[in-house]
Amino acid sequence: MKNKKQPENDPVIVDQVILETAKAALRSDHAGPVARKKCTICGSEAAPNSTENLCWVCRRLKISAWRDSDQQMAAQE
Repeated sequence: MKNKKQPENDPVIVDQVILETAKAALRSDHAGPVARKKCTICGSEAAPNSTENLCWVCRRLKISAWRDSDQQMAAQE
């Protein structure tokens, strides 16, 4: 019996731009955890999308307080 000829494995060529992008992504992953900001009210970890450096609880309380004050001003008028 004859052995079938095995196909030659061609090396996969990756575009240099893709390779550099992947290397840069790996470097940023190994930079370690990003230091989170502290809440200005209670000192716990601030929400990542908070511009006022508030945790999600203090941010929610602030929104509720605004809503209540707006309703009271409307009732007084």
